[in-house]
Amino acid sequence: MKSFNFVGNRLAGNSLFSYLCTRNTMSEISGNLWNLKKELQAQTMKQIEVVAAIICKEGHVFATQRGYGEWKDWWEFPGGKMEAGESPEEALRREIREELSTDISVDTYLCTVKDDYPAFHLTMHCYLCSLLTEALHLNEHEAARWLTPEELETVNWLPADRVVVERLKSIIKTSIEERNSR
Repeated sequence: MKSFNFVGNRLAGNSLFSYLCTRNTMSEISGNLWNLKKELQAQTMKQIEVVAAIICKEGHVFATQRGYGEWKDWWEFPGGKMEAGESPEEALRREIREELSTDISVDTYLCTVKDDYPAFHLTMHCYLCSLLTEALHLNEHEAARWLTPEELETVNWLPADRVVVERLKSIIKTSIEERNSR
């Protein structure tokens, strides 16, 4: 591919132009434009920080189906938005009480997922949790299921939750491999 040298151009002082010309092939300029676009979108998009409970019981994982909004009928791990001054663990306990009328133990941090949705940038802190009481009541979701590891792919997960599912599958696979090697 032919290289273009823009040195000496009267626009060289422009920061956008300088950014684009850090590389001098058209494909590199195109890549730089894409990266700049993503960076600007992340800076200007609404930022939402949430928590998610990956509730495990007897080899099953609890999943809930959204009953409202743009993502109605998609599946997710229960949880919700953090309020000012709350730790992720406090927010998770509050959200689960609100959504499921139950109490949980927040056991282990699993991961943080960052994902761009069309209207916002999501940061989701995920924790492995266990139930402190057996009673569950769906206050906001239209359905729920206890999924085995093999069933994790049988529901239509929200994009950010899909990342968590992949992480869970990796952990389960590693656990099985370790158990079989003993």
